[in-house]
Amino acid sequence: MYNSGLNTGHENSGVVGSILVPVRFIWPNGGRRVSLSGSFTRWSEPMPMSPSEGCPAVFQIICRLPPGHHQYKFYVDGEWRHDENQPHVSGNYGVVNCVYIAVPQPDMVPNTISPETSGNMEVDDVVMRPWYLQEGFAQYSEADLQLSRDRISSFLSTHTVYELLPDSGKVTALDVNLAVKQAFHVLYEQGLPMVPLWDDFKGRFVGVLSALDFILILRELGTNGSNLTEEELETHTISAWKVGKLQLNLKRQMDGNGRPCPRPLVQAGPYDSLKEVALKILQNKVATVPIIHSTGPAGSCQEILYLASLSDILKCICRHFKHSSSSLPILQQPVSSIQLGTWVPRIGEANGRPFAMLRPTASLGSALALLVQADVSSIPIVDDNDSLLDIYSRSDITALAKDKAYAQIHLDEMNIHQALQLGQDANPSLGFNGQRCQMCLRSDPLHKVMERLANPGTLCPSIFCCMTKYTS
Repeated sequence: MYNSGLNTGHENSGVVGSILVPVRFIWPNGGRRVSLSGSFTRWSEPMPMSPSEGCPAVFQIICRLPPGHHQYKFYVDGEWRHDENQPHVSGNYGVVNCVYIAVPQPDMVPNTISPETSGNMEVDDVVMRPWYLQEGFAQYSEADLQLSRDRISSFLSTHTVYELLPDSGKVTALDVNLAVKQAFHVLYEQGLPMVPLWDDFKGRFVGVLSALDFILILRELGTNGSNLTEEELETHTISAWKVGKLQLNLKRQMDGNGRPCPRPLVQAGPYDSLKEVALKILQNKVATVPIIHSTGPAGSCQEILYLASLSDILKCICRHFKHSSSSLPILQQPVSSIQLGTWVPRIGEANGRPFAMLRPTASLGSALALLVQADVSSIPIVDDNDSLLDIYSRSDITALAKDKAYAQIHLDEMNIHQALQLGQDANPSLGFNGQRCQMCLRSDPLHKVMERLANPGTLCPSIFCCMTKYTS
């Protein structure tokens, strides 16, 4: 595609004695072999890029470039590509990315070495930041950041749940008298991580059945001396399970007489604000909130409209501020400065909350136990070098409904790789090493992370930042 000798950049890009600025180029979109070529190499032989430690899908290279404008492109598995998430223009060589290198500070010592590259630097090196982070982030005052927070808070307070409702769609609900076994198969066949529950006797929605319920059921089945047998699973109703769940002392509250009482359904109405729904999700530690429209005397007639999640709210924010995100400094801040999720400042350093990871050879039982004990929605599955291979999420449990696999396996005998392979057989579009999770860098701006969380394209909206950040 490119001929040697062509140059659209500065002619002095390799002149000895010129000031050269180290710039990190990053390709975050995967591939087996990735190289970099640009105006600063006169579009000659592409320079190989190295996968980042702990992030095999993220490739990087550091080049020393003179101040000024440069163009570049990536050569990924035999195909020329550009990063659509970074500034790009149309030029003589198709669509290319562009970068502007600012003039260095006066105290910077001129570099007399010709342009060179390095592929073994740490991703989170403070000095060698990505070119798009070399300016701007540190220049915002606290007042500017607070103004951004106020604008987003005002948007959430003045817009209602109607903003989230799709033009068309359906919501599946189950009757509480349905057998647990049938409910398990419904979630598997419909590809649903959870469903609202309808009590026909009470004439209202009373709860939600989620993948976590089936995790608890399977763990109970695998416990010696369990009162819940496989035969009972055939006829055990959802309502009976909910009562039994209280007896397990899991997620229960006690009334004034010390008796277990069920937690009321966390729900919202179509006229509630987005802020109210977000607070209900966060404060009650639930994944979704059913949006229910009540009519009739005392709301006796209920109609479920939607299942709202934080991803929906993030998508709404991104859509509303799509063309004005640059005017919101808070959205331009790198995620490393905001301390989101489970954050480890440096690879290998400990923090107050341990970073939960499992190997593919770990048992399915240990994965389910960790999901419950750590109260997370997904677990990174890593190799011996702690490089991310895949994730195991709560909703993956529904794959065990295929051919009644749950009745034929033992949780401590099946490993995670086998469980994920079973899920791949059930859904070939999501396989081991498939695109089931999103990845970002510590230096990525908040709006970029929000966009990925708003459109996860996975069963579980989780993002991993070079194995140093984990959100559930």
